[in-house]
Amino acid sequence: MKISVFGLGYVGLANALLLGQHEEVMAYDIVDEKIQMLQNKQSPLVDSDVIDFLTHDKSRVTFTTDFEKAVIHGDYLLIATPTDYDDVHNFFDTSSIENVIERALAIKSEARFIIKSTVPVGYVKGLKEKYQTDNIIFSPEFLREGKALYDNLYPSRIIIGEATARGQEIGAMFQRGSQKADVPVLLTHSTEAEAIKLFSNTYLGLRVAYFNELDTYAEVKGLDTQQIIAGVGLDPRIGDHYNNPSFGYGGYCLPKDTKQLKANYSNVPENLISAIVASNRTRKDFVAEQILARQPKTVGIYRLTMKTNSDNSRHSSIQGIMKRLKAKGVEVIIYEPTLKEKTFFNSCVIADLSDFKKTSDVIVANRMDSELADVLDKIYTRDLFHDN
Repeated sequence: MKISVFGLGYVGLANALLLGQHEEVMAYDIVDEKIQMLQNKQSPLVDSDVIDFLTHDKSRVTFTTDFEKAVIHGDYLLIATPTDYDDVHNFFDTSSIENVIERALAIKSEARFIIKSTVPVGYVKGLKEKYQTDNIIFSPEFLREGKALYDNLYPSRIIIGEATARGQEIGAMFQRGSQKADVPVLLTHSTEAEAIKLFSNTYLGLRVAYFNELDTYAEVKGLDTQQIIAGVGLDPRIGDHYNNPSFGYGGYCLPKDTKQLKANYSNVPENLISAIVASNRTRKDFVAEQILARQPKTVGIYRLTMKTNSDNSRHSSIQGIMKRLKAKGVEVIIYEPTLKEKTFFNSCVIADLSDFKKTSDVIVANRMDSELADVLDKIYTRDLFHDN
């Protein structure tokens, strides 16, 4: 089957490489530099499996900046463009999806689309009415930063928002790329598939918020968080996983997906969904207060990225901590090797780790690293289990 992928961030590139094992894939992006890197078998993302697939030719993918060529190529056009959350309008900005659809339909009126970008509940139904076509299918992705291709190769489930023979065909296509036996494939209506995505990520946000509030309680009361979490996790209904405290859930997906689900509840009674969003703000307030209690003049932020072995700092929780510290007049400096700029958020970026350590009164680390072992007396972190 011929597949064209539009948008080569984590979602798009992971899907292109997954499908390129068995399908004939052409992948498009508007960034020339990114396409040139991929054509030279270099990954624009920090993802070990992506790097492995590119360098060892494990997938058959052609990379291009020619939009029309990509449209003409594909039996299905897979859209993985960004849908950032608009806090003003309380909705995802889906304009990038609609731009692809409108341009593609002008080239090929019978084009069939698979949307992988995260969208509001009910979005695809509205698209079908707007463009007078049934050829739009939503299939949510469930990927982690730095593990995007791995999570596609070994998926927990495959959800296709169309309960038809065509939905079966698409499900089988993703299943062919999987290296995991007996992956469950669920065919649903489009709106239910959209809801699955948002409810899944909001539950993950709930879990992060829960263990963070547990940690807040333990820190205030002088208790051992690790002992409490260990005991709680022994209940098999809860489990000993995804329980490492942090400065709040962040990254590209959870903050925007929880807010979008909350917005979708505008006419529906709820308490819990709003509480999950509010809890994340409260956690950042608390962490900032704990740092300020040390009365530092200069706070060093160790890494802007959300997770270890990741280059993605979009909407990382530590940026919320920075804003709160700066609002109190504290000087903030940053150590982030992936940044080329000398300043970020009007804060100085220190390239030399030794200088960064000397200059900082307190070093704030969402996730610890062995290179901080010599300055433990300066560290503020809640990374108890050294697990993302």
